[in-house]
This record gives sequence, C-alpha cells and structure tokens, in this order.
Amino acid sequence: MKMCNICHKISATDQDHLDCVHRRSIEMQDEDFKNSIPEKLNLAKDTQNLDVEVRAILEHLTKSKDIENKS
Repeated sequence: MKMCNICHKISATDQDHLDCVHRRSIEMQDEDFKNSIPEKLNLAKDTQNLDVEVRAILEHLTKSKDIENKS
C-alpha cells in the first residue's frame, strides 16, 4: 500500500488510483484546449471582428487562467 500522488489518499495497490489518473489526464487535455483557443481564432490579427459573446468567453477563460496561475 502507498499514497496516491494525485489525491494523497491511501492506495491499495502500489500505483495511483485509476480514477485520479484519468481525471488528471482530462484536466490536462482541457487546459491544453483552453490554452490553444486564442491561436485557433487568430486573435493576434484582429479582435474587433469577434462577436461580443466570443470576446466575453475569451476574457473569462483568460481570467480563470490567471487565477489558477496565482494559486
């Protein structure tokens, strides 16, 4: 028995919990997708052509990214 490196709870096997590993991989995929949104939309070229809703979503994502980086 050892401690899971992800949730820090006791694991019956000598490995991390499968659900913890799966959840971490999904979170990493979500983070990669969230970080790639500006490149996909070519935001460096012209942000004025985007609708208000899309700009609001992108602002929300960048704010949540900044908050996560500070913690």
